[in-house]
Amino acid sequence: MQNKYSTDNSISKITDDDIYLFNEGNHFHLYNKLGAHYVKKGNLEGYCFAVWAPNANKVSVFGDFNGWDKNSHNLRPKKSSGIWEGFIKDIKPGSYYKYHIVSNYNNYTVDKPDPYGFYYEKPPLTASITYNSEYRWSDKEWMEKRSKFHDLNSPISIYEIHLGSWKRKVEKGNRWLNYKEIAHLLADYLKDTGFTHVELMPVMEHPFYGSWGYQITGFFAPTSRYGSPDDFKYFIDCLHENGIGVILDWVPSHFPKDEHGLGFFDGTHLYEHSDPKKGLHPDWDSLIFNYGRNEVQSFLISNAMFWLDKFHIDGLRLDAVASMLYLDYSRKEGEWIPNEYGGNENIEAIKFLKKFNHAVYSNYPDVQTIAEESTAWPMVSRPTYIGGLGFGMKWDMGWMHDSLLYFSKDPVHRKYYHDTLTFRMIYAFNENFILPLSHDEVVHGKGSLISKMPGDDWQKFANLRLLFCYMFTQPGKKMLFMGQEFGQWSEWYHEKSLDWHLLEYGPHDGIKKLISDLNALYKKEEALHQVDFSPQGFEWIDGSDYKSSIISYLRKNKDNSKYMATILNLTPVVRENYRIGVPEKGFYKETINTDSSYYGGSGIGNLGGKNTEDIPFHGRPYSINITLPPLSGIIFNLENERS
Repeated sequence: MQNKYSTDNSISKITDDDIYLFNEGNHFHLYNKLGAHYVKKGNLEGYCFAVWAPNANKVSVFGDFNGWDKNSHNLRPKKSSGIWEGFIKDIKPGSYYKYHIVSNYNNYTVDKPDPYGFYYEKPPLTASITYNSEYRWSDKEWMEKRSKFHDLNSPISIYEIHLGSWKRKVEKGNRWLNYKEIAHLLADYLKDTGFTHVELMPVMEHPFYGSWGYQITGFFAPTSRYGSPDDFKYFIDCLHENGIGVILDWVPSHFPKDEHGLGFFDGTHLYEHSDPKKGLHPDWDSLIFNYGRNEVQSFLISNAMFWLDKFHIDGLRLDAVASMLYLDYSRKEGEWIPNEYGGNENIEAIKFLKKFNHAVYSNYPDVQTIAEESTAWPMVSRPTYIGGLGFGMKWDMGWMHDSLLYFSKDPVHRKYYHDTLTFRMIYAFNENFILPLSHDEVVHGKGSLISKMPGDDWQKFANLRLLFCYMFTQPGKKMLFMGQEFGQWSEWYHEKSLDWHLLEYGPHDGIKKLISDLNALYKKEEALHQVDFSPQGFEWIDGSDYKSSIISYLRKNKDNSKYMATILNLTPVVRENYRIGVPEKGFYKETINTDSSYYGGSGIGNLGGKNTEDIPFHGRPYSINITLPPLSGIIFNLENERS
């Protein structure tokens, strides 16, 4: 039977300049060239296919349009680029396809989905789907002004979310919401709770749902579990129209070994290192990109640009950066290969990260790149031209671990761990830090955030409110994982919805109310967000009262015309007549008191605020005599501020 489809090699989207830049490692928009692209010229209609497989002897396209015949539509090599291409007419959007690759080595054959595919079958199926977006964006206003929401002097409060387990249709078989269903629900919720951004755990197509998206096979495709690529654009558009920025988790550190992934793509180790001492990740049993290969650099940077360009993404958070920086990451002696100088630094990965950040900020200066980097690697969030890696911000993993260690201790023992809480200020301004309370801290038997708190239930809630007050008044941008904002008891599990019924109970609703008020105050007051990355924005009142487990400090704006005073009582003992020094005379309004009965506390406080007394204290000319409720944080604002 004769097939009506034919391969036409006279139609091409790839120029000599494209080949040169790709092979050089400097083509950052490959998604416009490789993959499957719709072409319509007069009566001619179909798709151009192009795939990089330099060690193949033969490459063909097969799919539902040709009865899955692996021999009927052969591509041809594009000069010596390693790219195979061809045009197949009469293919419509929505056709299923794969590449059949016959290697030059060992008669190896394999069927692969498209590395640049925009849409995939719903897992566990693995075919790519031809796609032609028809979406028309409505977020022009957001895109024109978003730079002010990503400035380092602006308030940035991030809500980390796993799309498939935020809310589910329990009454309909526990199914997850699709992109369109979740869009308006999430936008309304984020406005209600006051977050400025949402960070999505990886949405790129992944075969194993339990990987949470961190084992990616379709780097250019939002997962079809929740809908089409245009549905995902609708989701982002909706958030933008409601003033919410969207950050994506991006994973250039590794990829899964599944045969339908990038591994051993053309019968050779094309995307990954061939030596397992460099190419196999010991923690995740996954493959590590070969960052020294030019075409891999083009692939990865093009992928980052794709999400910023085609999906209007506002930021990229890079997962597991430490695993990229160190050749001996999670490896024992003899299991890794030193660099050319004998060190453990991955020079190729370092160069790649700098190149990535330079490319992103050169093309999109109004977005942010964020590193999850768990070591003391210097200058992660400093410009490349002064020797930094070039990220905009970095997660402060040290703050996260130290704070949770401290708050897990019984208050009677906290005086022995006081420096665990205050140590951060030694290094707090070495990087542009985000303070993360992420999903990593509420999985794998670690317990939920509230379950880490000591004491009875009342004390657990009080401690959690206190932790949040501490977080929102510390220098650095903020990030909470979903469910923490109302004190979910159970660990996060990706196969079930958050326990939204808990909001029917006062203590949980009180946590949510506190988060809403902290976010509102954080966004309103320059002193709490304008100088997060310089010592100019922070000043201890007293960080040394370890015997009482009390710390107090000031946050200040850029010109010191506004400031907020925070006092944390980290024990369940009520402290009356506790005096703190303040720099100016006036009435100090009690703006936030985490022990307020409104939040589920005991209602002890300072009757709305305190007037200063002409009693010098803590090296300052004035002081206020206050009552500190048990396990509480209080934020005071000088009401008659300087003009």
